[in-house]
Amino acid sequence: MFKNVFRSGFLIRTAHVILTWVITLILFLHDTDLRRQRENGELMQPVVFSLLVLLSVMLYFTVSLMDPGFVLSDSVKYGQGSGEELEEMIPQNPIPRLRRCGYCLLQQQPMRAKHCQACKHCVRRFDHHCPWIENCVGERNHRCFIIYLAVQLLALLWALQIAWSGFHSSDTWKLWLIVNGFLLASLCVVGVLSLVVVLLLGCHLFLISINSTTWEFMSRHRISYLKSYSDEENPFDRGILCNLWDFFCMCRTVVWEQVYYRGSHNHV
Repeated sequence: MFKNVFRSGFLIRTAHVILTWVITLILFLHDTDLRRQRENGELMQPVVFSLLVLLSVMLYFTVSLMDPGFVLSDSVKYGQGSGEELEEMIPQNPIPRLRRCGYCLLQQQPMRAKHCQACKHCVRRFDHHCPWIENCVGERNHRCFIIYLAVQLLALLWALQIAWSGFHSSDTWKLWLIVNGFLLASLCVVGVLSLVVVLLLGCHLFLISINSTTWEFMSRHRISYLKSYSDEENPFDRGILCNLWDFFCMCRTVVWEQVYYRGSHNHV
């Protein structure tokens, strides 16, 4: 389920952990609300904030090291049933022919899957390859990725408030920079990361609400099973509530060919 932590993403993951805890240490060492509460014996918020940061780091590693839904071979790509069962599940009506992957040499690439050249595997319900986690976001880890973004955003916004509380006035700008330089740098880094995470989380929630992926949304004109649909149509869309329910509450491998047939049947 998990890949070796010492592979290609080791440096990126190490940088993430170091940056996270360096900023956290700066927030505790400067005269911020966290330090004042700790010195006054009010440990609730410092402890909760530390646990939130720890949770964000744990979720980061979970998403980063988790199998995103690799398609290992033709014989195991539908690990949820036998060939006869799958034939019954997938209607025989005409649907776009499944593609052959020239990299993995899969004879039939599952619908909504795409080969990732960075991971060197086809990934089920491929969304994108995220360089920050050095892993693909796909069918198996997309939900965890969204939860990680939400927790990370909460930690970043709280860190912004804590950092802002630590600034103090000085007689000159030079003296002010000497006193608040590290805190100012932390505030800038946290502010930029907060903006990125807000935009990323908002975009993903929108795509989830219409049951689309980043790859499908950006490249639908080049995807065989979406070419016959207009930009406003999506054969996998079951409505906002059903899409959100399926994404966050359903823990199973989906046969997208079957969903596609139902959507294309309604489309016709």
